[in-house]
Amino acid sequence: MKKFECHINIDRTITIVEALQIQCDLSVGEIKKAIDKGALWHSRGKTIQRCRRLKKSLAIGDKLHFYYDENVLSQIPTPATLIADMSDYSVWYKPYGMLSQGSKWSDHCTITRWAQKNLTPERAVFPVHRLDRAATGLILVAHSKKAARALSQMFEQHQLEKTYHIIVHGNQQQRPQPETVTLAIEGKPACSHFSHIAYDDKRDLSLVKVNIESGRKHQIRIHAASIGLPVVGDRLHGAQQSLADLQLCAVALHFTCPIHQVEQHFALSDAMRPQLSSLTQ
Repeated sequence: MKKFECHINIDRTITIVEALQIQCDLSVGEIKKAIDKGALWHSRGKTIQRCRRLKKSLAIGDKLHFYYDENVLSQIPTPATLIADMSDYSVWYKPYGMLSQGSKWSDHCTITRWAQKNLTPERAVFPVHRLDRAATGLILVAHSKKAARALSQMFEQHQLEKTYHIIVHGNQQQRPQPETVTLAIEGKPACSHFSHIAYDDKRDLSLVKVNIESGRKHQIRIHAASIGLPVVGDRLHGAQQSLADLQLCAVALHFTCPIHQVEQHFALSDAMRPQLSSLTQ
């Protein structure tokens, strides 16, 4: 699998494809596909941006940064599902494996790029918050800088209710209901509330509702493991091995829209939520 990067100083009149052809042992078709998937960056002065416009005019002194990883570019995103199009922002079901943000190598497997290519009419996309690659569930995508700022601030200030469903190893119903965990994560305060939904005594698995007051990295997974109830499929923090995907899903978002001051509630159908009956370990 080819993997390389090249950085090209523009010192004469030339097109993007021509400049890349001189530096890279790739066909025009391979170059165009890589650019469409987000492998090309363009810098002018102190500004550097991902570039997909093949006909973008280059000026003397510009630089092109091309990051080619055949393994990354060959990945195919699992389709996301549109839950609601609110014009200023959209709400999606992010499937397992889809990314919340891209890398310098590509962004074609991100929820933002999926939204950009699949919304009608097509519009700008801006990330607002993130879900782990292995997690599933509701995620917002903003479609203007104004909306992105307002929604991002809402998340940063915890001005919304986020509800998750997880499947864990162990019997959570034997613990306090609800159970609040306040274990700090990387020295920062974190608070999660766990409530029992259902228990499978044959497999010793519990379906649990979680509400969080903070949004630390891997917070739910760390807090669940800390009380002896590791999330099924959590190969990083879980004490038990499992062949299942991570059983952690953002099932509902409830907030007052900071753009139009309207109360919003988005929730996944039961069929899109983790189910004890359908889990195969």
